Amino acid sequence: MTDMPESLKTLLEDFQFADRTERIDMLIEYADRFQEVPERIATRPFPEEHHVQKCESEAYVWAEDLPDGTLKFHFAVENPQGLSAKAWAVIMDETLSGQPLEAVAGVPCDSVFTVFGKDVSMGKGMGLMGITDLVTTFARQRLKARQGA
Repeated sequence: MTDMPESLKTLLEDFQFADRTERIDMLIEYADRFQEVPERIATRPFPEEHHVQKCESEAYVWAEDLPDGTLKFHFAVENPQGLSAKAWAVIMDETLSGQPLEAVAGVPCDSVFTVFGKDVSMGKGMGLMGITDLVTTFARQRLKARQGA
């Protein structure tokens, strides 16, 4: 597997050196950019196979195949108060959509803690890692299908 995409590496470095106040401000800015999954991809009620297990904010993830063989990630967050899930969804989309599948598949779930800090609650951490896991699972599935073709 290759290293994670440069865009995600850069973002993680930015968060690594942010103090708590800066981190919160940055995450709110990301959450404010959240866009719901377009209707052409999914409509409610959302299918269970896209549901992020253990996510308190009831998040869902989709991967759309792009012509160049990469993926565009789409998200839904059912809890209107789910700012962390919304921020993480934007981060996942902006840093992983359009990136090589090998790089996306290799993103470690614990990168959540670099962005949200080590003091993130267990429940929130599990949900955010679940979002990452579903994103990387979609990339691994496409890689496996490509290798089997």
